[in-house]
Amino acid sequence: MSKQKLSLQEQLLKSGLVTSAQAKSVNSDKLKQARQQRSNNSVADDEVKRLALKAQAEKIERDRELNLQRKQQEEQKQIAAQVKQLIEQNRHDLVDDGLPYKFIDNNKIKTLYVSETMRDSIASGRLAIVKLGKKYEVVSAEAAEKIKARNAASVIVLNDSLPSTETKDDPYAAFQVPDDLMW
Repeated sequence: MSKQKLSLQEQLLKSGLVTSAQAKSVNSDKLKQARQQRSNNSVADDEVKRLALKAQAEKIERDRELNLQRKQQEEQKQIAAQVKQLIEQNRHDLVDDGLPYKFIDNNKIKTLYVSETMRDSIASGRLAIVKLGKKYEVVSAEAAEKIKARNAASVIVLNDSLPSTETKDDPYAAFQVPDDLMW
């Protein structure tokens, strides 16, 4: 006769140490434990899924912010190129041996040598001084307004157009101001 291998539970039942009701309750407890373990794993799985979704949302937000920064940098490059193009197309030739025109840029006094008519036009607001890199250029007031709309920091000197100072009741109209006065 070959001996079959009996499980521990069957051996205990056969020997009479355990009743069948006790064996059933032990089996049901094992099943409950297995179910609970599976549900705990599903809770852990839910936690992992939630963390994964949170990480994915954070990555999407970071990517969106990076794309926004890149877009802003690209727009700044385009604006700088437009400003450069406006300055190069509208600049007036400077005179090396002309009159000095002094102006302030970043709390420093700068000097630009221009002709007398240019100097008068800058003072009256028909011309303006703009900055292109480390150089200064003279452009028309209309071009300076366009540049100012794109990048206000590029426009260094843009005087307001002076209204005509001649009035009909000017008591000093008969007196002329000498042209050789230099301030």
